Amino acid sequence: MTRLTAEFWVQAYLARLRLMDIPAFVTSHGDDTAGAVLVKLNTLDGQACAFHRTYDLMSGSRKWDELASGAEADVDASIRRQQEFDPDLWVLEVEDRQGRHLLDEPGLE
Repeated sequence: MTRLTAEFWVQAYLARLRLMDIPAFVTSHGDDTAGAVLVKLNTLDGQACAFHRTYDLMSGSRKWDELASGAEADVDASIRRQQEFDPDLWVLEVEDRQGRHLLDEPGLE
């Protein structure tokens, strides 16, 4: 199966968010080809969640799992720790008071 490059996936995701009027920003540009992507959802109330994509070896499927949630400062600290381990990591920040991130929609796994 052919996989999209990280940069292509990021640009498509940002475009989908723009269509829904959900602000999102690249806060850390990872490797264009194979960088992992981490999405931070900022609900603009001091709280946040970070999501990362996982791969299920048994089913071969990909899905988004919560990496961290709680106070935004704590989530940011968790993201920084991930960046220390993976310098090729993309970090995207989605800002939505309603908590929309669209990661559960078809085509974004």
